[in-house]
Parts: sequence; C-alpha cells; structure tokens
Amino acid sequence: MIGVFDSGLGGLSVLAALVDALPQADFSYYADTAHVPYGNKSEEQIQGRVLAIGEHLVSHGCSLLVVACNTATASAVQALRTAHPGIPVVGVEPGIKPAAQASKSGRIAVLATESTANSQRLKRLIRDHAGHVEVLVEPCPGWATHVEMLELDDPELAADVRARVEPLLDHGVDRIVLGCTHYSFLAPLLNQVIATRAQLVDVADAVARQTQRLAGRLAHGSGRLQLQASAHPERLHAALPRLHLAHLAARVA
Repeated sequence: MIGVFDSGLGGLSVLAALVDALPQADFSYYADTAHVPYGNKSEEQIQGRVLAIGEHLVSHGCSLLVVACNTATASAVQALRTAHPGIPVVGVEPGIKPAAQASKSGRIAVLATESTANSQRLKRLIRDHAGHVEVLVEPCPGWATHVEMLELDDPELAADVRARVEPLLDHGVDRIVLGCTHYSFLAPLLNQVIATRAQLVDVADAVARQTQRLAGRLAHGSGRLQLQASAHPERLHAALPRLHLAHLAARVA
C-alpha cells in the first residue's frame, strides 16, 4: 500500500494525480486535520507531526510514502527518510526548476505558506535551479484554511488572491509556482486573475511520475483507497465532491 499524507485536504490534489498514474494501486490517505494548517507552525512542530504520521502509515502496512505537502516536505522530509531508511519517500517541492526553464520574461513567482516561504529548502531550490531568473516569493497566509473550510467562493479570498497576484503580474512574472498543494484547488480563482498573462506551475503530475517509478509491485493492487484523518474524518469524505474528486469516492474501502 502507498501512504499519502498532508496537513488536510490539499494533498488530495496529489492523490488524484497518483490514482491517475497508478489506477490499480492501493492508497491510504491521511489528513492531519487536527493540526491544520502547517504553514504557521514551527519546524519542530511540523517534524513531530510528520514523524508521527509516517510511523502510523508504516505500521498500517504502507511501504512507500508520499509527503503531499510542500510545508511538510520543506521542514521534515529528511527526518522522515532517516526514520524509515528502508522505505522510499517522495516529497513535494515547488516547481522552481520547470518554471525557471520555461520563463520567457526571466521573472517567476512562488505562492507559498509562511513556513515554506521562509524555509531553507526553498532558498536552496531557488539557488540551485533559478539563479538565472528573478524569483519573487509571495507568502499567502490563510489560503490553505479557506480550502480546508471549502470556502472557495469567498469574496474575501478572491480579493486577497487579486491583491497578491496582480502586483506579481505587473512586475512581469510569466510563471507562477503553486508552492502549496492546497493552492491547486484555487487554480480556477487564480486563472481568473492571471488570464493570459502567466501560467501556473503545479507539480502533482511530476510527483505521480516519480511515485510510479518507485512503486514496483505496489502498482498492482485492488485499486482501493483508505481515507483517514486526525480529526473530523467525515469532512474528508464530504469534501471529495466539493473538490470535483467524486471519482475517488468510489474507491474508498
């Protein structure tokens, strides 16, 4: 079984890509809804949660782990790999490299949680893969919480999206990296602001391809899906149709 986890609903965007790439695999998705969001927590707090969830998933039969959360990857993926040296761990990192390579204007932006925006891991990604372009990092406090509450049509959220994204576009940014898996569910809202001025960069499909390469025999299961949450698991089930992921509900064991 492949274990996938996030602070909440955001990782479902990655799970959908994983199921598309590995339709016969068995997945266990864990949402840490008792501690969402991770973006405003310390690295120590995030590491503690990641290690606890990793241990839980491994003890329940998962032999490959996908950290479907940019903040958790930035703060704790190395600690998770150290704790489980015999298990492949796939992390989610902002698509700095593909954005920098594709940019025509030489300016890209990263939308991220506060924790990811301030992380050393993001700084290294920018240094290693985007030295030839200008990178604007925009922290977006509250966006992940709006997704968790399924407030995708909230006028306040729409106003904040416009207030944060329009100055980036005015600065000449032509690639906007989604640095939080929750933000994938805000793509319709973001595209209303962006129109034809820039392109969004999401890495869910790249994560799915890497998982596919590592899956081996795990690719051949029964196509089942387990949904777990540290609080209010019923909300996880109810969120699927609201996030246009009703096709995943049919897989739930």
